[in-house]
Amino acid sequence: MSSSYSSTTTSTYTVADVEKVVRSIKADMIMIAGSTRAMTVDMAEEYAHDIELLAKNNYLAKVDVTLVSALGSEINAAIYEFQNEDAFGTGRPGGVMWPFTPGGSIRVILSYTDKYRMEKEKANKLFLKLNWQPSYVDTSHSHLTSSGSRGYSSNGFGVDRSDFS
Repeated sequence: MSSSYSSTTTSTYTVADVEKVVRSIKADMIMIAGSTRAMTVDMAEEYAHDIELLAKNNYLAKVDVTLVSALGSEINAAIYEFQNEDAFGTGRPGGVMWPFTPGGSIRVILSYTDKYRMEKEKANKLFLKLNWQPSYVDTSHSHLTSSGSRGYSSNGFGVDRSDFS
């Protein structure tokens, strides 16, 4: 006698689920601002606003947040990779108390989905707070070491955060 099992999963998430996940990213960015003093809390909130608006429209594939020294070297980084289905992660915001970095800066680079590229005209009409420009910066963080990860999710929507130091 033999038996078989098959299963299909689908995820349905709402705008509220995206908002919940982005609140965790925002909390991380505010912690980064407070610990490094390389950006203001207001700037962290503006980044989070734009990330949320783009995520609600399924336009974001990845967000790279990097602490750069006054001399231009990477000190810490966090990469947030967006998942629109089967995301899991119960991590709370945190683990991003990066070092105080006089003269340092925070670099935020967005990577877009194919949907964004197909709907570029519609995407350009979103009320973003920041003026995003193309970037050709290497975000492999090859001079840093992977230092952990955590995930944030709600009803299948989420992000996986990879940390580097």
